[in-house]
Amino acid sequence: MLFKQQALLRQKLFVLGSLAIGSLLYLVARVGSLDRLQPICPIEGRFGARSQAEIPLRALQFKRGLLHEFRKGNATKEQIRLHNLVQQLPKAIIIGVRKGGTRALLEMLNLHPAVVKASQEIHFFDNDENYAKGIEWYRKKMPFSYPQQITIEKSPAYFITEEVPERIYKMNSSIKLLIIVREPTTRAISDYTQVLEGKERKNKTYYKFEKLAIDSNTCEVNTKYKAVRTSIYTKHLERWLKYFPIEQFHVVDGDRLITEPLPELQLVEKFLNLPPRISQYNLYFNATRGFYCLRFNIVFNKCLAGSKGRIHPEVDPSVITKLRKFFHPFNQKFYQITGRTLNWP
Repeated sequence: MLFKQQALLRQKLFVLGSLAIGSLLYLVARVGSLDRLQPICPIEGRFGARSQAEIPLRALQFKRGLLHEFRKGNATKEQIRLHNLVQQLPKAIIIGVRKGGTRALLEMLNLHPAVVKASQEIHFFDNDENYAKGIEWYRKKMPFSYPQQITIEKSPAYFITEEVPERIYKMNSSIKLLIIVREPTTRAISDYTQVLEGKERKNKTYYKFEKLAIDSNTCEVNTKYKAVRTSIYTKHLERWLKYFPIEQFHVVDGDRLITEPLPELQLVEKFLNLPPRISQYNLYFNATRGFYCLRFNIVFNKCLAGSKGRIHPEVDPSVITKLRKFFHPFNQKFYQITGRTLNWP
């Protein structure tokens, strides 16, 4: 009889203990969820000056959680209204250049809690069919965000497409424009390498870079080759300057972004009038991949796709020398216009 009473008492204590633990876990989870529902990046004025420590990791976690669900289309109208979320036109656009590091720049800027990125390239301003759908179609392609955040999209084709500057100007004449460039010859070879890889996947043959970049009739640089034309940065920039003052552009050094990303990102934060938030903690070098990866918090890291950092084919040194000599005067003019001198040969 005594044994049965002891067993019954132990069973009751076990049930009570389980209930107590369950209640405690619920309270912890509830407090955590309420904590995460605090607004991301409470910014004073437009982008006030707050210390970096004042934006807690939970704000970043909330951003990666709730806003990610909304991007996937899992939000109800009530949730959107409750959280005061909107789809905003971008206040800044990464307009180019192709193979300059546009994806890396966008993903790195997304580390900032006041920035929300469009996941896909929209190709609104450079595609006549998309542009004909109107500005509301474009806005609905943007991610959900808080009103105090800024939305950024990137479409590298914008930089070289003739109609784009005027179209963007009509949308927002005061928009901030980001151009990320690499040493022109390296960028041209990278451009070629991406196309070559696509051809090889389809079991198609393709010309060598030297044959495309050099005109076989004149033995001069082939300016009809798109990879070469894209690297003449000053020619494209001059078209943009017909609509926007140089103060609305910021040049990002794509080569330095690969080897030393933080100083470049800090310059962009300043250009966008963002309080400094991205730190060395958010960037770590991945020796296996050979470039920097992103750390959002203690549990969420991200590296760029495996297609980034392709190995370039060997190119005849004399062709590289000829290309660099060709690009040199254009580079000098680019430095003069932008006020930024880059260490290109």
